[in-house]
Amino acid sequence: MPVHFFVPGPLRDFAEGRSRVDLEISPRTLAEALDALGAKYPGVARRVLDERGEVRPHVNLFVGPECVRFGEGLATPIPDDCEIAILPAVSGG
Repeated sequence: MPVHFFVPGPLRDFAEGRSRVDLEISPRTLAEALDALGAKYPGVARRVLDERGEVRPHVNLFVGPECVRFGEGLATPIPDDCEIAILPAVSGG
């Protein structure tokens, strides 16, 4: 089943202006899904993952409604027909 990525406004320039990217693959994990996204749109992946391949501190990834930061991280299983949301963290006071 395909996987769908929600791409936030600040990253859309790196995804041909798209707010949604559909991948016609069935990745088993979030890491595999991000690899496929990076193959299609490397600029997006470079802003989500750091040089070590880890999620940058100010980026939150959601698989469905669940934030992966508080779960299995990049090893998070990807269910069929899933949406993955990339959301920049908002901070301030």
